Order: sequence, then structure tokens, then C-alpha cells
Amino acid sequence: MKMQLYLLFGFIFALIIATFAVINVGDVEINYLFGTANWPLVLVILGSAVIGGLSVGLFGLIKVIQLQRQVKKLHQIHNEKETWKEEKQRETDSETVDPSNEMLHEKVEESK
Repeated sequence: MKMQLYLLFGFIFALIIATFAVINVGDVEINYLFGTANWPLVLVILGSAVIGGLSVGLFGLIKVIQLQRQVKKLHQIHNEKETWKEEKQRETDSETVDPSNEMLHEKVEESK
């Protein structure tokens, strides 16, 4: 449901930008570092919106990849700790001797 709301807001925002761009159809002089050019304002507005959206998406994608790597490392550390705990538990289980078995061994040794 949350993703559908984001998608709906995205469409509404795109519609507002497109309407704004279509209303402003005049030519605009754009100054670059190396010169100037005349472009329709529609293309300038839509181009700026597309470049802004792509840059935000790229930064979001980079963050998602970083978080996925971190989750993978944390799962690996968690699994290592779990196996370590299981090994320690097995060691303590094998080291503990049942007291009834210990008494039997003592009685057998005394009878010899």
C-alpha cells in the first residue's frame, strides 16, 4: 500500500511538471561555461526534472547496495556466532559427566 502511494504521488508530481512545462513554451537563453544556446523552456524544465530524478535514483540505489552489503556481513557474523555457540555447547555437553556413571566407575575400580 505504501509503495502504491509513492507511485501515485510520483505520477501527480510528473503531471504537474509536465503541465508547467507545456504552459511555458518560450525560448530561453542558457549560458554554459563555453558558450550560450537558445532552448525551448519546455525542454529545459523536463530535462531538469529528468536529471534530478535520475540523480536522486542513483544516490538511492548506491545507498541500497551499501545497506545490502552490510546486511550480508551481519548475517555472516550472526551465523558464525551461532556456530561458535553450538560448538561451545557441544564441548560443555561432552565434558560434563553424568554423576551416576561416575559412581559406577568408582565402584568398579574399588571391586578390582
